[in-house]
Amino acid sequence: MLYDVVILTDSRYLNDSKTNNYKHNVYYEDRLVYHALEQIGLKTLRLAWDDQFFDWSTTKAILFRSTWDYFDRFDEFSNWLESVSSETLLLNSEKLIRWNIDKHYLLDLQIKGIHIAKSHFIEKGSKVTLAQLHDILNWSETVLKPCVSGAARHTYKLSLETINDHEKIFQDLITSESLMLQPFQHNIVKKGEISMMVFNGVYSHAILKKAKAGDFRVQDDFGGTIEDYSPTKEEILFAETTVSACSELPIYARVDIFEDNGGDIALSELELIEPELWFRRHKNAALALANGVRKMLS
Repeated sequence: MLYDVVILTDSRYLNDSKTNNYKHNVYYEDRLVYHALEQIGLKTLRLAWDDQFFDWSTTKAILFRSTWDYFDRFDEFSNWLESVSSETLLLNSEKLIRWNIDKHYLLDLQIKGIHIAKSHFIEKGSKVTLAQLHDILNWSETVLKPCVSGAARHTYKLSLETINDHEKIFQDLITSESLMLQPFQHNIVKKGEISMMVFNGVYSHAILKKAKAGDFRVQDDFGGTIEDYSPTKEEILFAETTVSACSELPIYARVDIFEDNGGDIALSELELIEPELWFRRHKNAALALANGVRKMLS
């Protein structure tokens, strides 16, 4: 049997759940995309990316949606990505995915004029301590995170009083992967982080994410909350300009922005691989994505 589009998830989210709201939301959002694709006449299937029995050459395209275990199985995912890219069309493309996997992409966007949060990259194998880094950079409150990460994996808030407590984990991590250090952004805690969804270069809708009291991580994995958000014209322009700065136009993108410590709009993350796009709050956006897929296939 031939398919037009296979929607990709990971095996944990293949089935709906009546008891786990998080799993239900993932399943429900993917179903919205599934029905939107079917609505415009595209034959669709939903599978885990590591399905061992599916012949990937039997679908015209695969759409990355909730492949949220890729950063825990990075080598396996990378090998699969190389293999499957020769068999079918990837949405977004392999080129965009590989570029976006590593947060060094922020430097490429900065070169193109996109304002990002201040960032210092520590390359794998570097011989440096956290105390030395904070002294050299003259930063007193920071956030440390891996360059390949998701769901706030190994993301730590540091201060001059706590850096020694994190030295061992830092040294363990830096032997096997690159990390980045950023000044702590107080407005993310005070005002939240804005996620702006952009399909085929055009803004669609936005969500405001806020951390729970006493935390700095806005992800709902850590108790963060969300609400609909009406962005300013300046914020919409920033999001669309960020997407247009990519080497090719993504079919979908989530542009995470915030007000930095200097009061300017800054890019936190550009998510092109498998971002949550909040279709459950904006169901018509699934059709916008589906129409973009049809355009790519034609």
